[in-house]
Amino acid sequence: MIDHTHDMSAMSWVEMGSGRIDFPIQNLPWGVCSKHGIVVAIGEQAVVLREAIGLGKLQFADDIASALQSDSLNAFMALGHADWTEVRHALFEMLIGESCPEVLCALSELMLVMPAQIGDYTDFYAARNHATNVGKMFRPDGDPLMPNYLHLPVGYHGRASSVVISGTDIRRPQGQLKPDDSAPIFAPCKLLDYELEFGAFIGTGNAIGDRIPMDDAMEHIFGIVILNDWSARDIQKWEYQPLGPFNAKNFASSISPWIVTIDALAPFREEGPARLDGDPDILEYLKPVTDDVLDIQCCVSISSTKMREDGIDSLQLSKSSLTNLTWSFAQMLAHHTSTGCPMNSGDLIGSGTISGGTKDSRGCLLEYTWRGTEPIDLPDGTQRRFLQDGDEVIIKAWCESGSATRIGFGDCAGIILPHN
Repeated sequence: MIDHTHDMSAMSWVEMGSGRIDFPIQNLPWGVCSKHGIVVAIGEQAVVLREAIGLGKLQFADDIASALQSDSLNAFMALGHADWTEVRHALFEMLIGESCPEVLCALSELMLVMPAQIGDYTDFYAARNHATNVGKMFRPDGDPLMPNYLHLPVGYHGRASSVVISGTDIRRPQGQLKPDDSAPIFAPCKLLDYELEFGAFIGTGNAIGDRIPMDDAMEHIFGIVILNDWSARDIQKWEYQPLGPFNAKNFASSISPWIVTIDALAPFREEGPARLDGDPDILEYLKPVTDDVLDIQCCVSISSTKMREDGIDSLQLSKSSLTNLTWSFAQMLAHHTSTGCPMNSGDLIGSGTISGGTKDSRGCLLEYTWRGTEPIDLPDGTQRRFLQDGDEVIIKAWCESGSATRIGFGDCAGIILPHN
């Protein structure tokens, strides 16, 4: 719901800094740092919740105050949407009221850690353009989309233990590969890729045997992060039949450290997702009821070791939008729980690779280089078909509209290290 915290004229006593600011007072994203616990970003500073509560600048009921002074966001997320909104309003009032810099810490001083303990992680495959491109590559003589694709959000259970925070180095995995002209071998991945995605953190869950319906699904989502689901394409090609991704996806998935809340995203919600002419009708339990599409813009850039050493800016590869999803996070959650599967606070669901209809909006190198047949020229004179050791991938995301203040997500970045 859009309210006074989205007022474009609202100003804080916190210095915003210069340039395009990701964290204006209309945003207030949540994170956790190793020293201070839970923090909320504002400009180039962060509110330390323990300090604000301890000094009496923020006052809440005991259950909220206790949750806000813990070392992860799980307990706070479990309280529910009404309490999340109450705390957002209180933070907003404090930050437009009398100056209290003693509750702040500079973003540059924070050692950010995982914002929540992730119990389970499910990754979906929710962008039609990505699924179509991949289908054309691997099934050129048939329908690129599987028969179920337009009837339900396809997903697989990922590995929560390998979700890492932005800035964590990514070790090139080794695995079983199948060269075209020989028996399987065990070797380092040669076709290492990134995937441009977003992740939704579950706030309140459901009991086993219960379902989360579409009209309530968005109320269960605490917020959104950038997600890079690193992928070993050659390992994936050999292992994925008949049960889908396994070791090709379980070695690392990076997320941005700041969770942008569903409340902050209220001005950027739209109807949908749109269905195309000729698409089959979807079953009643998946039909949109609220505005579930999130208009989040994003871009991917790459830099080599030499580019960074020579002071050359990273090269932007693609730009896309979460509106390219064929299935919304609400539909993913409603389908995930349709069997009575229980979700818990801190669980993470991924969107799958987000690709648009043009080459410059494709969300991974598999698509962008079309299985390596269309290499990318980097400014250092080298080419890329897939990621090489030393490459850094940086994903940025933001929302902007003429009727709302621009808000950002920060970065999600990782550098590829050689295999062990």
